[in-house]
Amino acid sequence: MEFGQKYCWRCGGDARRAICGAIFTILVILGIIALILWLVYRPHKPRLTVVGAAIYDLNFTAPPLISTSVQFSVLARNPNRRVSIHYDKLSMYVTYKDQIITPPLPLPPLRLGHKSTVVIAPVMGGNGIPVSPEVANGLKNDEAYGVVLMRVVIFGRLRWKAGAIKTGRYGFYARCDVWLRFNPSSNGQVPLLAPSTCKVDV
Repeated sequence: MEFGQKYCWRCGGDARRAICGAIFTILVILGIIALILWLVYRPHKPRLTVVGAAIYDLNFTAPPLISTSVQFSVLARNPNRRVSIHYDKLSMYVTYKDQIITPPLPLPPLRLGHKSTVVIAPVMGGNGIPVSPEVANGLKNDEAYGVVLMRVVIFGRLRWKAGAIKTGRYGFYARCDVWLRFNPSSNGQVPLLAPSTCKVDV
C-alpha cells in the first residue's frame, strides 16, 4: 500500500511538472509573438503642424471682455506604415498667455489611415469672453508691435488599429505655439513667422 501511494505521488508530480512546462512554453511563445508584433506594428504618435492662420475678429470691450473669430489650419499626419489612428471626443481651442480666448470647440471623430494626412481648420471664437487685464493689455501691446504668440490646443482620445487588432483608448493632448505677424488692421489670413510643429502627448 505504501509503495502504491508513493508511486501515485510520483506520477502526480511528473504530471504537474509536465503541465507547468507546457504552460511556461506557451507563455514564452506568446511573449515572443507579442514582441514580434510590437516590433512590426509599434505605433508612433501622430504629428501635427500649424500650416496657416486667419484672424477675422479680435476686439476688446469692458470689463475686459474679448470677442474672437480665428482659424488655424493644423496638418495632422499619421507616420505609421501599418497602423491607422482613430480619434474621438476631440476639442480645439486657442490661448494667449495661458488664458483661453476661444471656447473649446468639439470636433467630429477622425480616422487617419496609414501614412495619411488631413487638415483640421475650424473657425473658433466667441463673444464676451472674460479675460484678465494682463491678457487685454498684453494683446494690445503685441498688436501694436505687430507680433503675437498664440497657442493652439487639441485634445481628446485616440486608439491605434492594425488589421482587426485595436488598442484601448488613450488620452491625446497637442499644443502648438504659433508666432503670427498681426496688427489691428489685419483681417483674414495672417503670416506665420516660424514653423509651428506641435508637441503631442499620448
